[in-house]
Amino acid sequence: MAATLEDLRQQCLSRGAAGIKGLARTFRIMDDDGSKSLNLEEFQKGLETYGLCLGKEKVKEIFAFVDKDRSGTLDFEEFLEKLRPPMSSTRKQVIKQAFQKLDRTGDGVITVQDLEGVYNSKHHPKYKSGEWTEEQVFRSFLDNFDSPYEKDGKVTLDEFVNYYSGVSASIDNDDYFVTMMQNAWKL
Repeated sequence: MAATLEDLRQQCLSRGAAGIKGLARTFRIMDDDGSKSLNLEEFQKGLETYGLCLGKEKVKEIFAFVDKDRSGTLDFEEFLEKLRPPMSSTRKQVIKQAFQKLDRTGDGVITVQDLEGVYNSKHHPKYKSGEWTEEQVFRSFLDNFDSPYEKDGKVTLDEFVNYYSGVSASIDNDDYFVTMMQNAWKL
């Protein structure tokens, strides 16, 4: 079973850094009823729509493996979590450092208020043009990390780690990942 999931992982990663994120987007589109889960037919159709060719038997294996409670549906956030390669403790630590830098209030949630003085919105094209306020720039920034289902303007550590696990999946070297994070967040 692990080999089948690894096949799917490699097909996604062969599409670049956004491969797994693109699959997630496809699944959200396939989720017509908004249940945040897919039945086997929707799952198969989502994989095919995204252009991943595994064959019906492999798709059934993956579905059965991820559907632990045997409900006949997949929670696709759990599926995507299993699909992403595991992260080393070094990577998790640098992600946590970046989160703590942004969480100025220390309450475990990054909000628009936390970003004031940490994230410079003045260079954003929509702020420069007068189209957006500073708060709109901050909110747009937070939406990158926020759960795709609840864009509430609050980013938890889990959501932040989840975002960076997608980035991490496309970077083989721990040192490179750490350097990238340190440069991005001036750690």
